[in-house]
Amino acid sequence: METGLDVERIRKDFPVLSRELPGGRPLIYLDSGNSAQKPTQVVEVMREHMAMHYSNVGRAMHVLGAESTEAYENARDKIAAFIGAPDRDEVVFTKNASEALNLVAYAFGNPIGTDPRFRLGPGDEIVISEMEHHSNIVPWQMLAQRTGATLRWFSVTDEGRLDLSNLGELVTERTKIVSIVHQSNVLGTVNPVAPVLARVREVGALMMLDASQSVPHQRVDVAALGVDFLAFTGHKVVGPSGVGVLWARGELLEAMPPFMGGGEMIEAVWMDHSTYAPAPHKFEAGTPPIVEAIGLGAAVDYLSEIGMDAVVRHERELTAYALGALGEIPGLRVIGPTDLADRGGTVSFTLEGIHPHDVGQILDDNFGVAVRVGHHCARPLHLRFGIPATTRASFYLYNTPAEIDALVRGLHHVRKVFA
Repeated sequence: METGLDVERIRKDFPVLSRELPGGRPLIYLDSGNSAQKPTQVVEVMREHMAMHYSNVGRAMHVLGAESTEAYENARDKIAAFIGAPDRDEVVFTKNASEALNLVAYAFGNPIGTDPRFRLGPGDEIVISEMEHHSNIVPWQMLAQRTGATLRWFSVTDEGRLDLSNLGELVTERTKIVSIVHQSNVLGTVNPVAPVLARVREVGALMMLDASQSVPHQRVDVAALGVDFLAFTGHKVVGPSGVGVLWARGELLEAMPPFMGGGEMIEAVWMDHSTYAPAPHKFEAGTPPIVEAIGLGAAVDYLSEIGMDAVVRHERELTAYALGALGEIPGLRVIGPTDLADRGGTVSFTLEGIHPHDVGQILDDNFGVAVRVGHHCARPLHLRFGIPATTRASFYLYNTPAEIDALVRGLHHVRKVFA
C-alpha cells in the first residue's frame, strides 16, 4: 500500500511503538482517537524547555522569563498558522477541548456580558447533535438549565450521518448557538459544515465546531470553514495532555466576558472592580500550561513537516483496508459509514454475542492490540443505535496495514474463544 508517507521512518520517531509487552508481544497501538503517541521531537522540546528555559510567562523581567514568554507566544503563532487563523490573538490556550467548549458555553447567559448575541433565556434555543462527545453535550445542558433556554439536537441516520432533513425546522430564529462535532470520535463521520453554517447565518445565530478529531487528521482552515468558534485538544495531535485550544473570531472574543478571574487576565484591579486584558489573555487566568503549549507548538511543527495532505492519504488507505478486512469477519457490524465518503480513520464495531470489554481484553492479552472499548464518552449515540458499547480502532500516521492484519487475526481468535 503506497501512500507517499515513509511510515517506517515515522515510526522511529515514536519510541513506544518499538516496545515489547509482557510475553514478548509487540505493541500494536490502534487507539489514537483516544490519545495519540508522542514523537521524540515533541518530548525533547518540552524536556529542553523545562530543564534550561523554564520560568513563568509575561511576569518576570529576567532572561528566563523572556525566553519562556517568547517560546509560549511562538507556540501561539505556530498553532494559528496550522489552523489558518487570520489573527494569532484569536488563539486561546485552555487545558483541553472540554474547557474550550465550556468557556464558550459560559459566555452565553452570563449576567456580566452585555453583547446581545450572548444573551440567553427562556424561549431561546441551543442546537447540538446526537453524535456528540459528552464534552459537547453536558456544557450545553448546564447552560440550558441555568438560563431556561431549550436544548435541541440533530438526529443521526442509520448509516451514521448527520440527519439534515429537518435543518430548517431545527435551526430557527430562536437559535442562539449551534455546536456540533466536525469529525465523530465514534463513527468517523466528517460532518458537512457548509449547509449547517448557511442556515445558522440565515437566522443570525453563532456556530461552534468540536474539532478534536479533525485537526489531528485533516487539513483544517478556520477561515475557510467560516465558523465562529472551534475547539481541539493537544493530546490527540501528537502533543501533550493538559493543553487545548479555543479559536474564535476576534470580535467575538472581545465581546465575551472572562471565563475565570485571576492573574494575567487583568488590565488593572481596584478593591471594588477590575478591568480586563484584551484577548487572548483575558481568557488565560493564572499560570498557563507553559511547557504543554510549547509542546503543542512542536507537535504542529512535526505534522506540518510531514504534511497533512500526506497524513490524510495514508489514513484514507488504511481505513479502506480496514473496512474491507473487517467486513469479512462473520457477525461483525460496523457502527457508522462503511464507505470512505466523508469519513476519517476511526472504525467502531460490535461482534455478535460478545461484549466489547471481552473483545478488548483478549486483543490486548493475546495480541498486544490496543483498542478502546465502551461508549467513548458518547453514550447518547450508542443509545441511538441500541447498543451499550462498541470496540473502536482508530488509525494515525504511524499505523500500518500489518497492524490491521493483527487486529483481524485477533478478532477471529475472539470469535473462536466465544464460539
